[in-house]
Amino acid sequence: MAAQPQMQPSFSPRRRWAIGTDVVLRTVVVMMVVGMVNYLAGRYFQRLHLGAESRTELHARTVTFLKTLTNEVKVTVYYDKEDALFSSVAALLNEMRDVNPQLRVTVVDYLRDAAAAQKVKSEYKLGESADEHDRNLVIFDSQKRTRVINGNALAEYTLEQVPNEKEREFQRKRTAFKAEMAFTSALLAVTSPNPLKAYFLQGHGEHRPDSGDDVRGYLKFAGLLQLNYIQVEPLSLLGTNEVPADCNLLIVAGPTTPIPDQVLEKIEQYLQSEQGGRLFALFNSAAQDRRTGLEKLLVRWGVLVGESAIRDPVNSLKGGADVAVASFSRHPVTNPLLGSYLDLIAPRPVGILGGGEHAADAPKVEVLAGSEETAILVSDPKAKPRSYPLAVAVEKGAVKGVVTSRGVTRMVIVGDSYFLGNAWIEIFANRDFAQSAVNWLLERNHMLEGVGPRPITEFRVILTQAQMQTARWLLLAAMPGAVLLVGALIWLRRRK
Repeated sequence: MAAQPQMQPSFSPRRRWAIGTDVVLRTVVVMMVVGMVNYLAGRYFQRLHLGAESRTELHARTVTFLKTLTNEVKVTVYYDKEDALFSSVAALLNEMRDVNPQLRVTVVDYLRDAAAAQKVKSEYKLGESADEHDRNLVIFDSQKRTRVINGNALAEYTLEQVPNEKEREFQRKRTAFKAEMAFTSALLAVTSPNPLKAYFLQGHGEHRPDSGDDVRGYLKFAGLLQLNYIQVEPLSLLGTNEVPADCNLLIVAGPTTPIPDQVLEKIEQYLQSEQGGRLFALFNSAAQDRRTGLEKLLVRWGVLVGESAIRDPVNSLKGGADVAVASFSRHPVTNPLLGSYLDLIAPRPVGILGGGEHAADAPKVEVLAGSEETAILVSDPKAKPRSYPLAVAVEKGAVKGVVTSRGVTRMVIVGDSYFLGNAWIEIFANRDFAQSAVNWLLERNHMLEGVGPRPITEFRVILTQAQMQTARWLLLAAMPGAVLLVGALIWLRRRK
């Protein structure tokens, strides 16, 4: 009987070692690649927003500010998760937390988690009622300082008519999302030990920070300052009153009557103080025929304020007294505005006083904005059109290389005050200019770019009854029928 042939092993020991080594090496390479990707992702974090409507990308100013925070901030989102704004609020806070992990975000749904809701109420002494002021809140807490933001203040609304054949019916429609402004302000409030103070000079026909008048009122501008954690106070310098020691910013907004010499002397002393004064001065056309005295004071600082207003019908919204300004210099105040417009109302020229030698410690005056070459003076309409400077920045500090105790004095002078009134501050970049100017004056470099409300865009598909019927048949019959037909054809082909 013939011997059975000996079975040979499928894999020789050498082949088995080669396969095992290859598997180990491939595993090590994959793990190294995964580790490298995780390392790079941690060090170089990037987020891509694929949808324009779903994106919650933070403003550059917000990112810069968040990176300066070193204290831990506890953020409690006391919200109904079914509320229309909740997803936007949560997404925005998550973006902010990704920039700075010092933000500890906790969500408490007061309708579905009664125990956690009661704990939040007790900790922050919230009301026990079911009133709208006690629900949908975002609470910022750091070092025993708290700021509570009501969800109703996070969006702007308008009334929109609902199609109804029987009766007129309206509903609230969201037009803008303001949470980024509110949250940045709250973070600034709970992480700063003391708020700054801005004083509005009063008593000489100036704009009032507590007035809601469309033209003369500065209530919205005062609200802007408060959003930037700056307290607003009125100030009278008549009699024995002096500029308060805690005045971080003095605002002289559009005086229309002469300012007494004693008041001007107090303003000059404030600007010359060792701590350095900060002045935001705004002029207007209502006082062009009668000088207030502030013009003379500014001459000593190298600033010349013109007496006549200018017009520029070519660069006007309606060919009226307003002037659209798009010519900006490279300066921290106006850098965020490049590519935007200011809308000034009959502004007066404000420029640099020429002539004479300038000492080493002389104020540095720079033009911030100017009109186009088509502007003319109202007092001399036959003069050749040309460009006029309309706003300047002044800075005077210690001489370079010389040790001195004097602080830095800063000013922003604008030839119009109406553009920050309640009716105009939201037009073009007026609001951003105000915020940028204030933060430059206060040397808050991380706050130099404005954050405004984000517009909310809605997309609607309106179909007629016939189109609705067609869409219904496509979705319920045509598309499923096509799938069944293809399946049937494949089955018949395979049977053959």
